[in-house]
Parts: sequence; structure tokens; C-alpha cells
Amino acid sequence: MAYLVLVRHGTSTYNEKGIWAGWDDPELTEKGKEDARIAGEHLKKITFIQAYTSELIRHKKTLKIILDTLRQHHVKIIETNALKERDYGDFTGKNKWEIKKKLGDKEFLKLRRSWDYPVPNGESLKQVSEREIPYYESTILPALEAGKNVLISGSGNSLRAIIKYLEEIPDDQIDKVEIAPGEIYIYEINTTGEINSKEIRNHHELTV
Repeated sequence: MAYLVLVRHGTSTYNEKGIWAGWDDPELTEKGKEDARIAGEHLKKITFIQAYTSELIRHKKTLKIILDTLRQHHVKIIETNALKERDYGDFTGKNKWEIKKKLGDKEFLKLRRSWDYPVPNGESLKQVSEREIPYYESTILPALEAGKNVLISGSGNSLRAIIKYLEEIPDDQIDKVEIAPGEIYIYEINTTGEINSKEIRNHHELTV
């Protein structure tokens, strides 16, 4: 048995302004650093062996703060672009709430949360899944099956794609899954890669 822990990065400067970051690389705010520290406090009873993140600063710094909080400096860290946030294409750098006014509530929800909404020069959540899940199956899952506790620091959409896969959430239900900055999903994974249990920690309303 091993733990798979998914943590959304702390609040970034783009989150603070309501801007879609996608593959842009904003820093964490002071609140974002505190989000990460609090996430670390919620994980003090778990000893990690490996951690995965992307090259994005908000992912890496959140992970570092968590591991510093846990005083777990032995953890092997693997960076991979397979776990990068969704590419928002032409919407990158745009204000979410201004786009919402233009599209209307229903279309905006499809853009932001649905499975296969086309994004000009960007990715749907389905496309994120198509690059993430093969990596999960080939690299992360074997570590879990070997009994290694694994931590992943990512963005809302990069984690939602994994959650959808793990929980076999139907395409038309994934729009109901939201993850706030610093929120934690903990899965207990058995030696055959199946989920024994799930827990959400540091849950709070998503406002960004």
C-alpha cells in the first residue's frame, strides 16, 4: 500500500488577478507561499519517497515549500512536462471574468471545466489527459505499486485529469470537480494499482 498525494499549487500572481496562466510562468504570491506551507502541515504524517512536478515555477516552489515544511529533503524530485498545466492557447493571459461576460455562464463553464472543449491554439482537458495518463501509468504507478509514497504538485487542470482517470469520472461529470489553491487529494493505492481509499484535505471554496 502507498499514498498518492495531489496538491494544487498555491495562489499565483495570475490567480490573484483572475488571469489564465496556462503555460505562462507566474510566481507565487505571499498568500501562495502560505497556501503551500499550510498544505505541508496537513501532510505531516506521510513520509514521501518521490515527488513529481513540472518546470513551472508555481508547481516547483509549492513543492519545495511543502517538503521544507515537512523537513523531508531526502525526497527524489522528478520534473516532467507531462504534468504541465493545460495550455490555454489564445486565452492565456486573458482575464477569466471578462471572458465570462463575453461567452455567458454556460459557455464559460464549458471552456473552463468540460472534457473536450476546443481551445484555439491550446488544449482541452482531454488532450491534457492524453499526455499525462501514459506518463502516470508508465512512471508513477509502478512506484506506487512498489509501496512508495508519491507527491504530485500541479495545477487545477493537470490534477483534474489524473483525478478523472483514477476515479473513472464520466466525461459529462468532470466539470463538477474543482480544486482550490493548496487543496489536497490523498489516495491510498494498493499493490495492483487500485484505490483503497480517498481523502480530501485543506478543502475550501475556489475563488480564483
